[in-house]
Amino acid sequence: MANSDIRNNWTIAEIKGVYNTPLLELIFNAATLHRKYNDTAEVQVCTLLSIKTGGCGEDCAYCPQAARYDTGVEVQALMKKKEVLEYAQKAKDAGSTRFCMGAAWREVRDNKDFDNVLEMVKGVNQMGMEVCCTLGMLTETQAQKLAEAGLYAYNHNLDTSKEHYTEIISTRTYEDRLETLDNVRKAGVSVCCGGIIGLGETHDDRIKMLHTLVTMEEHPESVPINSLVPIAGTPLASNEKVDIWDMVRMIATARILMPKTMVRLSAGRTDMSIAEQALCFMAGANSIFAGDKLLTTPNPSFDDDNLMFKLLGLEPRKAFKEEKAYLHEMAN
Repeated sequence: MANSDIRNNWTIAEIKGVYNTPLLELIFNAATLHRKYNDTAEVQVCTLLSIKTGGCGEDCAYCPQAARYDTGVEVQALMKKKEVLEYAQKAKDAGSTRFCMGAAWREVRDNKDFDNVLEMVKGVNQMGMEVCCTLGMLTETQAQKLAEAGLYAYNHNLDTSKEHYTEIISTRTYEDRLETLDNVRKAGVSVCCGGIIGLGETHDDRIKMLHTLVTMEEHPESVPINSLVPIAGTPLASNEKVDIWDMVRMIATARILMPKTMVRLSAGRTDMSIAEQALCFMAGANSIFAGDKLLTTPNPSFDDDNLMFKLLGLEPRKAFKEEKAYLHEMAN
C-alpha cells in the first residue's frame, strides 16, 4: 500500500470487505499499516476526569450520569480549578501526556461555569499537557473560545451508526453531533470522535459508524473504541459483554481505514487481560485512558498500566509530538 492508504472516499462495501476479512489476516494487515505510519512501541496515555458529574438532561441509554436513571451516581457541581490542576499534575507525574475534562452537560452554556472551564483549560495547557474537553454540544463561538484558551482536542463521540442512534438517544440528533464536530474543526481544535460497541447494534451499524468517521473531510485525529460497560439502572444494564474478538476487529478495521489516527482502546479495559489488550495494540490501538475511573466507570490503575507497558515494551507518547516534529523540521 502506498500513501493512497489515507483515503476519505471509502465505500460501505469496501469497509465491509475489510471488516469481514478473516481475523488473523485482518490483524496482520492492520499491524503492517500501523508499523508503516506509527511508532508501534509508543502509546498515548490520556487521563479523563469528570469535572462535573451527574444530573445530565440527556437520555443516552448507556450513561449512568443521565438524571432520569437511578444508577447511584451522585450529582456533583463543577470542580474548582485548583482541584482539577492538582489531579492533572498527578496524572502527568504518573505518565499521562493528555488530560481530558468531562462535564455531564447536554450543551455548553455561556455562563460562569464555562468561564471556569476556560480557566482550567489554560491551567492544564500551561502544565505542558495536551488538554482535551468533552462538554456536550458546542457553538462555533464556544469552540473558538476553547481554542483561544489552549484547548488541544475536543471529544464528541458518534456512539453508533445514524440508523441505530435513535434507539440509544432521543434528546439530540446525529446531525447535532456532526454540527459540533464541524464547529470544533473550524476552530482549529483536534477532533476526538469514536463510538461504543455493545449497544445492541449490528455489525452493519459498526461499519456505518466507521464510514461516517472515515469519510469526513479530515479523519479524526483520535478515534476511541469503547466496549459498553453495562451499568445497573440504565436501559442497557442487561446487555451482554462484548466479545474481545469484536473489539480487536473494530480496532483493526479502524487502523486500516485511518492509518495515521490515534486509535484509542477505551472503556472496557478492566475486563480485558494483558494478553487481550496486547492483541488490541498489535491490531493498531495506540492510545489508552489511564487512571482509576473513566468519568464514573472503573478503569485499570496507573500502576497496572505501568506494569503492562513494561511487560509489552511500550512507552508513553510525548505531548505535542507532531507539533514539535514540525517545528524541528522547519528549523532545519
